[in-house]
Amino acid sequence: MYWCKIAQSEQEFEAIARLNYETFVEEIPQHEPNHERRKVDRFHQENTYVVVYKKTELVGMLAFRDQRPFSLDEKIGEVEPFLASINCEKLCEIRLLAVKKGYRTGRVFMKLMQALTTYAYEKGYTAAVISGTTREQKLYEQMGFTQFAPAVGTQEAQFLPMVLTRKQFEQSLQQRLAKDCYTFYPGPVKQQASGDYSELSHRTLAFQALYKQMSQKLLELSEANHIAIVVGTGTLANEMMLGQLHTQQLGRGLILTNGEFGERLQRQAARWSLDFDVIEKAWGQPFDLNIIEQSLQTSQYTWVLGVHGETSTSMCNSLDDLVQLTKKYDIKLCVDCISSFGAMPFSLKDCYLATAVSGKAIGALSGLAVVFSQYRAQPSAIVPNYLDLANYQEGGIPFTLPATLVGSMVEALQAYPARYAQLQQRFATLSQLPFMNQQVSATTYPMLITLQYPPILANLQLDLSLNGLFAHGDSTYLRAHHFIQFAVIQPDFDVAVLRLGEILDYYEQVMAVE
Repeated sequence: MYWCKIAQSEQEFEAIARLNYETFVEEIPQHEPNHERRKVDRFHQENTYVVVYKKTELVGMLAFRDQRPFSLDEKIGEVEPFLASINCEKLCEIRLLAVKKGYRTGRVFMKLMQALTTYAYEKGYTAAVISGTTREQKLYEQMGFTQFAPAVGTQEAQFLPMVLTRKQFEQSLQQRLAKDCYTFYPGPVKQQASGDYSELSHRTLAFQALYKQMSQKLLELSEANHIAIVVGTGTLANEMMLGQLHTQQLGRGLILTNGEFGERLQRQAARWSLDFDVIEKAWGQPFDLNIIEQSLQTSQYTWVLGVHGETSTSMCNSLDDLVQLTKKYDIKLCVDCISSFGAMPFSLKDCYLATAVSGKAIGALSGLAVVFSQYRAQPSAIVPNYLDLANYQEGGIPFTLPATLVGSMVEALQAYPARYAQLQQRFATLSQLPFMNQQVSATTYPMLITLQYPPILANLQLDLSLNGLFAHGDSTYLRAHHFIQFAVIQPDFDVAVLRLGEILDYYEQVMAVE
């Protein structure tokens, strides 16, 4: 198996020096021989090396460098006059493309091409230039490079100035994402079938039948009494829930936070001018039920708001415990179930309000926000019309709903209840892979795993992307906490996790991670 990563260990740099010597001293006579049979590049400290492994043997490499002057600048002068201005905004140079003899197959060069385009695109380069040897001109052209200036060099070592543009990066990435890449994102969920019902109006009887089928299944799974379904995100669903607390003027509440989305609820509640206190725990840490109960015993609270599945840390806060406490003190429980609904069975029959979405664990197209409630809302004059829960509980469809989104939800819901067991099995499989024991939270749910990586694994997300495996780690809050996430909800998970497991196994060996 061939796979790629960014070189970062001394062992890797030593292997690079030896491959550099074999290629650019012994094979292509660019430098003088030496007894050590190793060649450290003069720009070594400025280079970023992408290396290709056959299992645990380093067999190929290339280097990125974006500091000027480029080595190509020294050969032909500044490269900008030869290139279109749109390609000159952020340039890099690719050098030291080398593959061990015996490994010069299409598969190795394809891995290098995949890594090259992914890395260049991720770093925002508008173009990459290279001095391509004339003997490998056909190979470079297959990789997408085009010649932009006359050949340079000696008769024995002649080079072609060539360029690969961002437009070519994007075309390559689009092709690979469609064919040979896998995501472990916790949403949106990749859809394997094209959208149906695009021509169906939300005012037709056919649409109403489809909508009823969706609503009834959601009510069955949740055990809620009423449902509102609106075009939007989970944040909008939470705005509707908070809007109800605002319009009903229920009094003082208690908000529980132990992650990004609990804190987001707190910020949203403040914008609604709700009256509340906060019990805050560190991210990924469970709440102390005794402390919550002590607060509820004061009788000053009429509602409690929290997150069930905290996506930022994979923390599963106990819904059963909160239900018992709020029932004991006759307090209304409101819950964000956006990440957890559909991941595992649970009942919302004792929750005053709860929220969910289509594009998380359920696996449908993103775009539908859901609010469950145990009561029939009364029309409000103090919340925006679109956020008024009463509009959606009167039996009609007050505003446009794309039939494609509804149809996707209906299709996804047909997988229940069997999908619960499927996600649980996937989660168990993922949990057995290397590094997955470094989870942020000990109390998780079968939707995603969140890891907090040590410095030695700082490049893990990027390294996986070079191999067409895309983990979730680009959100600001994930970067700030050094988190990386792997979800189990994508339709091609069973294939993706096999590739992930194989690469992580070799990665662990190469990095010698304890």
